[in-house]
Amino acid sequence: METTPNPDESSRLPEVAQLFLKLGIIAFGGPAAHIALMRDEIVRRRRWVTDQHFLDLLGATNLIPGPNSTEMAIHLGYVRAGWRGLVVAGAAFIVPAMLMVMGFAWAYVRYGSLPATGWLLYGVKPAILAVVVQALWTLGRTAVKGPLTAAIGAAGLALYFLGVNEILVLVLAALAVLVVRRVGGEALKSVALLPLLGPSLAQVAGPVTLGSLFLIFLKIGSVLYGSGYVLLAFLRADLVVRMGWLTDQQLLDAIAIGQFTPGPVFTTATFIGYVLAGVPGAVLATVGIFLPAFVFVALSNPWIPRIRQSSWAGPLLDGVNVASLGLMAAVTW
Repeated sequence: METTPNPDESSRLPEVAQLFLKLGIIAFGGPAAHIALMRDEIVRRRRWVTDQHFLDLLGATNLIPGPNSTEMAIHLGYVRAGWRGLVVAGAAFIVPAMLMVMGFAWAYVRYGSLPATGWLLYGVKPAILAVVVQALWTLGRTAVKGPLTAAIGAAGLALYFLGVNEILVLVLAALAVLVVRRVGGEALKSVALLPLLGPSLAQVAGPVTLGSLFLIFLKIGSVLYGSGYVLLAFLRADLVVRMGWLTDQQLLDAIAIGQFTPGPVFTTATFIGYVLAGVPGAVLATVGIFLPAFVFVALSNPWIPRIRQSSWAGPLLDGVNVASLGLMAAVTW
């Protein structure tokens, strides 16, 4: 049994809203720390799901584009309280960071620089690291199901440090577990991958409009895999190089605020939207970059139990799970 039995999902909405609002306010440290905090609250304290179910949800978030920790919040809200829980959990996790970032953006536009806030992180980082390490240890004992998955997790960690793309690491891990379990180790020699190409939309430099701003962030939210550094590359290509709406310094300032504030790093979009088009721009940019995550989770969540039960898809998910933990360990280091 994966969740606590309760037929009345509407009665769970207040607890879902309260928990994810709290996490949206205190979740410093990036996606790895956010996921560790969610695991501590939802698996260990509240027992809404088991460690295995939590890992399966984590693996599923790594298979779809978008911000991983936000998608985990949306998944967990859906599991606990259905469709309304999906919306409430995601919104509660995003909105606190959005409002904080909008406040920083207002000060940035008004005064032309960022306040000196780095010292605030000195006390936060050690506590966050402790939570992440604890989560890695506990989830690792569930995800590592033998020498094969242990070796693949270690390989994922090594490949990350060698600079291999995160998505490529996840795909290789999933295929390796599948091939070894279903076909045999010798068949690993024949596994080949096509280059992973993200779709792009041709843009022409021009004035900032709310419609084009929304579409750019909708596109990024629909195709972006990986960390905040990958987000930086996408934003620079569209907003600095292609459209000419931002300078490199403005973009770096936006990324810094997205990483400094609690909640999802993708609220960098809020900052950029405000700088370019005020409050309407901030709201539309935020909605654009996060909307695909809600859609992808709504479409994928009902299939996760079937994926786990499938003799073919289950090994794929095991490979993604253990590689995800390897990547999480690398980011922690």
